[in-house]
Amino acid sequence: MTNEEKLKLITRNLEETLTKEELKALIASETPIKAYIGYEISGKPHLGSGLLQLQIVKDLVDAGVECTIFIADWHTWINKKLDGEFETIHRLGRDFWKEAMIAGYLCIGGNPNDLHFIQGTDLYKENPDYWTTMVEVSQNTTLARMQRSITIAGKKEGDSVDFALLLYPAMQAADIFTMQINLAFAGMDQRKAHVIAKDVAMAIKTHPLKDSNGNQIKPVAIHNHLLMGLTKPSVWPIPEEKTEEIKTALKMSKSIPGSAVFIFDEPEVIQKKLNDAFAPEGETSYNPVLDWVKHLIFFEPTTFTISRDEKWGGDLEYTTYEDLEKDYAEKKLHPQDLKKAVAQWLIEKLEPARKYFEDPKRKAALEEIERLTVR
Repeated sequence: MTNEEKLKLITRNLEETLTKEELKALIASETPIKAYIGYEISGKPHLGSGLLQLQIVKDLVDAGVECTIFIADWHTWINKKLDGEFETIHRLGRDFWKEAMIAGYLCIGGNPNDLHFIQGTDLYKENPDYWTTMVEVSQNTTLARMQRSITIAGKKEGDSVDFALLLYPAMQAADIFTMQINLAFAGMDQRKAHVIAKDVAMAIKTHPLKDSNGNQIKPVAIHNHLLMGLTKPSVWPIPEEKTEEIKTALKMSKSIPGSAVFIFDEPEVIQKKLNDAFAPEGETSYNPVLDWVKHLIFFEPTTFTISRDEKWGGDLEYTTYEDLEKDYAEKKLHPQDLKKAVAQWLIEKLEPARKYFEDPKRKAALEEIERLTVR
């Protein structure tokens, strides 16, 4: 694979690369590329974390990148997820989240042996000077910036939070340097932590990032699109002056009933969620079903078939998202036909995850997660 082909594969389905020139230089330097993506153990993975992000991870692996799945048990504890008990969080990170990521990777045809997993607890035990790096990060940023960055933990800027949560952004940046990550990957909601890591990189002395020539470098950061949730926006139509505010609220959420499809959902659950999904006829903006078609189904070049009764014109086949969106905008494709087709695609795509979690130990861990996150 040429450098240009590697660059194209790594960046082909991203929302943002910080920066593309830095990534080009990293590839050209022949420095081994080490990427990671970190997860709190906060519930069942939905299509964003358990499918879309793992599709990008597979692209990284196929491009020759070493990929680490970081199971952030300390961050989960700081953020008071599950029952708030560290022992529970640590155990389910091992028994549930790691297995869930393997299940999702199987769904997109990946080989789990290509992935490297590490929990925060293990990283910090193996690297006691991690805490020195965290202090270095903290010395080179400000309290105000940390307060602005708590959005990476799912909080709103200005929220009254306990002090521990202010450690979260500095820890996330220190994770990058301690693991020697030169390609940090996450959703757009984690952007602030990655920018902190980039901004402090040249001041880090304990775990500095260096290229193959010994030059100190900044980590490259790549971010994926955040899938929309299936529920109707709180305001519709969306007024122009509130576009950005409402766009943030539209992302798929584990905590909003009907918003997300989880990778373990049974076929009838998937069908119901898609049947109830917000998808106004002819509307292509802020349409979650179209959003999923674009970012999941057409992630890879494919032919997407929509089955219809002959009296409604028979089956439709699409090889590009643009053609499908055009037909939807012109009302040649009805929302219910699209919803049924998307539901069927997901049912088939997620079958390996459902099958993998038929194992009694994995099933018990899934049931425990469900009990701890029921609302």
